[in-house]
Amino acid sequence: MPHPPWNESYASGQLPWDTGQPEPLLVEFVTSGAVTPSPALEIGAGTGTNAIWMAERGFDVLGVDVSPLAVERARAKMEGRALRCRFVAWDFLAGPSPDGPFQFVFDRGCFHVFDEPGERKQFAAQVAAALAPGGLWLSLIGSTEGPPREVGPPRRSAREVTLAIEPALEIVELRSAEFSGNNAKAWLCLSRQRTIPPQPSTRHD
Repeated sequence: MPHPPWNESYASGQLPWDTGQPEPLLVEFVTSGAVTPSPALEIGAGTGTNAIWMAERGFDVLGVDVSPLAVERARAKMEGRALRCRFVAWDFLAGPSPDGPFQFVFDRGCFHVFDEPGERKQFAAQVAAALAPGGLWLSLIGSTEGPPREVGPPRRSAREVTLAIEPALEIVELRSAEFSGNNAKAWLCLSRQRTIPPQPSTRHD
């Protein structure tokens, strides 16, 4: 069943992905020191919970979302706060980033909403273009693991993830995880800006 327009979801309050708490896997990644305060981009920032959490820890954050209503709510959370965090309504596939480059890009369940392989490849290429040299992209992606379910994040196989990302970025880590709130299985995928293009697959003779 196609997802309704994102603005309609925010207007209706049907927001199962918006837990109101920073994503635990993001918190774990940042507090581990794997990335230090730097220019950061959150794609699909929604009402701004994760972006604001990063800004509170010294990141200079741009949060983008395709829903103007989500952006409006995120901006309202920032009123009276002296944080380096701003929000822009922007279709990530439509064109180059309105800012950047970024040392860190994060998305919680945005990459996986695109059904077409070409769109996912375009998404990864857009991330690569937005990243500074040595920059990292952390993405939480719905997984094909776990029991059958009727609702929850779209499911993507590890093969679909790597086919989309590997041409544009170097995959550092791809492991099983879970989305907070509903315990749906996920992939935690960490990628970084390439220094050399990917090499062709070889055959052992």
